[in-house]
Amino acid sequence: MSEYPNELIRKRHLPDGTEVTIRPIRPEDSVMEQEFARHLSEDSRYCRFMGHVAELPEKKLRYFTDVDYERHMALVATVARDGKELEIGVARYVATAQPNSCEFAVTVDDAWQGTGIAGLLMLALIDSARAHGYRTMEGKVLRTNFKMLKFARQLGFVARRDPEDGDTVTVVKPL
Repeated sequence: MSEYPNELIRKRHLPDGTEVTIRPIRPEDSVMEQEFARHLSEDSRYCRFMGHVAELPEKKLRYFTDVDYERHMALVATVARDGKELEIGVARYVATAQPNSCEFAVTVDDAWQGTGIAGLLMLALIDSARAHGYRTMEGKVLRTNFKMLKFARQLGFVARRDPEDGDTVTVVKPL
């Protein structure tokens, strides 16, 4: 695993003035990540995990939080609440078998959707992927997840039907 990339930590402000920290995830964030997943609505969990998930199994939680910051990057968006850090969104990429290509996922807490968090996370994630030499970013989206498909188009992703899976659409963006 690479050294923690402190240079990726950024403070941003939402239009309402709320200060948000965008930073790489750490292994010690596992409790915060689990709380984030539990707090998502059933619909948001279904769209993210493409299945019904009540909470993250230990192995998946470890995978999500113990990343190498090169082939697997995860950025969290947090706010300060009651003296502690609260995760309100996460975006990640993982290298694919194709050279110079990575697959992304992004999830924002239901209460924070529509605030610009997803855009902040994705722009930082795209910058990180470019810096690590990736030339293409892609993602799998449920074909019924219209908000995500619209968001991907706004970021410059092109949607393609998945011939092997009629339930998903692949969105692709050259970096």
